[in-house]
Amino acid sequence: MASAGLFECRLCGLSAPYGYVGRRPPDSRSVVLLEESYVTRDPFAPGKDKFLVVGSRCGLCDKPVCAGPGCSLFYSKRFCLPCTWENIDAFPREIRHDLEKKRAETKPSSKKPDSRT
Repeated sequence: MASAGLFECRLCGLSAPYGYVGRRPPDSRSVVLLEESYVTRDPFAPGKDKFLVVGSRCGLCDKPVCAGPGCSLFYSKRFCLPCTWENIDAFPREIRHDLEKKRAETKPSSKKPDSRT
């Protein structure tokens, strides 16, 4: 898989070379991805048939976004988190619940450090 370009996530800035964009990565036999993805060869696996999905384009804004949980969500298509939050009511209750839980877990603590230490 020769390098075809450089993928850059619009949210976190992750950049990685990719060798293929599409749903059927070359040399991967019968693998069909659920979305058109930016794919690179797995540098840690022997053989050329192993690959990593770097990211995809948001199904709403069409901007590149990595597959990391802090940047995107896959629900029939990949959605960047800003578009997901803008359209949160369009997602099933379970997805909304999971996102709210994640948001609560990542909020910084409002506790002030104890000044007595």
